[in-house]
Amino acid sequence: MNALLSVRGLGVDFETGDGPVHVLENVSLDIAPGEITGIIGESGSGKSVMAFAVMGILDPAARITGGDILFRGESLLAMDPRRRDGWRGREAAIIFQNPRAALNPIRRVGDQIGDVIARHDRPPAHALRGRVEDALRRVGIPDPARRARAWPFELSGGQCQRISIAMALACRPGLLIADEPTTGLDVTTQAAIIALIRALARENGTAVALITHDLALAAATCDRLAIMHAGHVVETAPAPTILAAPRHPYTRALLASAPALAGSINELQPIPGRLPDLRRADLPPCRFAERCPRRIARCDAPGPLGLHEAAPRHLLACRNPP
Repeated sequence: MNALLSVRGLGVDFETGDGPVHVLENVSLDIAPGEITGIIGESGSGKSVMAFAVMGILDPAARITGGDILFRGESLLAMDPRRRDGWRGREAAIIFQNPRAALNPIRRVGDQIGDVIARHDRPPAHALRGRVEDALRRVGIPDPARRARAWPFELSGGQCQRISIAMALACRPGLLIADEPTTGLDVTTQAAIIALIRALARENGTAVALITHDLALAAATCDRLAIMHAGHVVETAPAPTILAAPRHPYTRALLASAPALAGSINELQPIPGRLPDLRRADLPPCRFAERCPRRIARCDAPGPLGLHEAAPRHLLACRNPP
């Protein structure tokens, strides 16, 4: 299946008073239509920064140092800024971690969804209300005509997240990035939100990037997984392959440290060490090397550490895999 989104060798630095922070380096990833790709990693691994780079909403201190981002084969980085602004919302959308923070507290939720539709599609005024109510209905909001008049503070966290999803999908974009969409929600609401995202991907052929550190959630939801560590994508494969036969030492350590995937508490194994300081000028080619029990001299050889095909549809960035 051809990729809708292709990230190719992407690098991102953040300029700080202490020098550049090398947040992403040589990151590559493909996401296909109708596919849910889980982007997994510890906090600080660069998952959200990659998403913001795709959407063109990086912090002003960020600088893209290399690579490209292709959408339907066209470079987003070379796209005219005004056209990119129109692309965002119509062709691609993002759901943020905190649904309440993503909503304007002094505008009714229906008006906020209507703003998105009016900006990109410009329907006649008499049709806009119907489009808003349809967007709410699609995400399971009961009595959409009444809920459209609600203020964000009148809604629960789960309802606010559904409103955020309705806004993101109001113009039926081909790409949806869900950045930790269940943070702060109770378990029942988490399951409902994930089921909704999964259904929308299947019904509309939407390409979904689900960013999470929850391996159990990703295992139950995603078609494909991409494992990130310290600004690198270290392994990508179909979800069942990653879970049954991980090849990168970091992926194996991550699986062994996940409580929901362990048979018992005695089987849990914490990952030794910590993420490297990304301000360092002497970062090794493999940023997991200093925590890795399989480190050999070849791991420290100069040169970029890119993904290579370890098996069909299974890509790996490791010089000494198990």
